[in-house]
Amino acid sequence: MASAVSERESLWPAPAKLNLFLHVTGRRPDGYHELQTLFQLIDLCDTVAIEVRADGRIERRAGPAGVAADEDLTVRAARALKTAAGARLGASIRLIKRIPVGGGLGGGSSDAATALLALNRLWGCGLSREALAGLGLPLGADVPVFVRGFSAWAEGVGERLTPVELPERWYVLIRPGVSVPTRDVFQSPELTRNSPLITIRAFFETGGRNDCEPVVRARWPEVAEALDWLGGQLPGDSRLAPARLTGTGSCIFAPLASAAEAERIAASVPDRWRSFVARGLNVSPLRALLSM
Repeated sequence: MASAVSERESLWPAPAKLNLFLHVTGRRPDGYHELQTLFQLIDLCDTVAIEVRADGRIERRAGPAGVAADEDLTVRAARALKTAAGARLGASIRLIKRIPVGGGLGGGSSDAATALLALNRLWGCGLSREALAGLGLPLGADVPVFVRGFSAWAEGVGERLTPVELPERWYVLIRPGVSVPTRDVFQSPELTRNSPLITIRAFFETGGRNDCEPVVRARWPEVAEALDWLGGQLPGDSRLAPARLTGTGSCIFAPLASAAEAERIAASVPDRWRSFVARGLNVSPLRALLSM
């Protein structure tokens, strides 16, 4: 249970994302995969609580269970920024988690991006978003999209970003009771790695798929069951897109035209799964907060 907010803490949002499609288009000599994807930010958010310290220390007061402080991406992001900017101040960091861990929603990457942006402001570092995105990329391929703060078309390993204005959608999300390790999916021999490149226009005309979904379906039957269940709940006369896996995680989603439709489906999700309803965002709430 989260502790009370300290008067010295500032609170910063860290939104989740969905991959509306994910094509694996190749594999680089360094082992990383070349991708095409469309990141949709959503209003399901973690909160990163930060208290600036004068002694220069960086500590984590609270975070996700099972993740050691030294492995926490917010701590690693803070240390990377401190080194790059030569900052003398430190920070106590507390994570209030709402985004499921290991669900493919980018929670850890978003938390790291929020730490970079917030501490850049609080410490007076003055680094550009481009510089912060560069610091964040070694922490995770999804960090740059959260640093820039727009829903975006992404290529490369996910770092080449083009902001995209997406139509307003509501999403129902389901997390089956499993976590899917990204490494296991990308190391799978049956993963498709040669999808042809497509254009943004082609995606909006014909849609795409998630190349990781067949691997996850085969190896995690709980995810396959949830995908089949959600697909059967979507209104056939107004289907916007099929139920789909997001990223390489275990969470699945489907877009709906209204909050009421999404809430109706979420309310009927079997008790063994966890459901969420989220609104799509074109701009991260963190951008608005930083502009104040």
